[in-house]
Amino acid sequence: MGHATLKPRFDRQLFRTRSTVIQDYLAEMQTNLDELRHAVESEQQEQVVWLAEHLTEQITALHREIAAWPLRAWDSASPGLGKWQRKRLENQEFERRLFEMKRERETRLNNSETLEEQQLLMREISALEGRIVRCSQALDEIERVIERLTR
Repeated sequence: MGHATLKPRFDRQLFRTRSTVIQDYLAEMQTNLDELRHAVESEQQEQVVWLAEHLTEQITALHREIAAWPLRAWDSASPGLGKWQRKRLENQEFERRLFEMKRERETRLNNSETLEEQQLLMREISALEGRIVRCSQALDEIERVIERLTR
């Protein structure tokens, strides 16, 4: 089971590992199973209950993740032009929405009447400008990757 993803799939309370490789999640579950066996042998009732519930939640989450693999082709860790083209489209759409949000805030700013509202809108516009810059930088990087892949 070498299926890897671009980023961790599970929340930190469910799995301690931050890996992107399923095998690492299986190893953590094995460790928890070993701890459960030890807690049962040591008759640590509270620990047994907690570990059994936690292990059940981990197994359920991992089962859902494995069932969803065919739907996550876009998140494959293997390099490929298609993945980067999809990332570019996603980021372009995100950038378009950010510009739209900024225009809407600027329109509201021009029509605002109170100083408090103006200050709030100016902060929002400033934050959106920062997000637009970061989005543009991400798009530039994606373009460089696509360029390298298509040489």
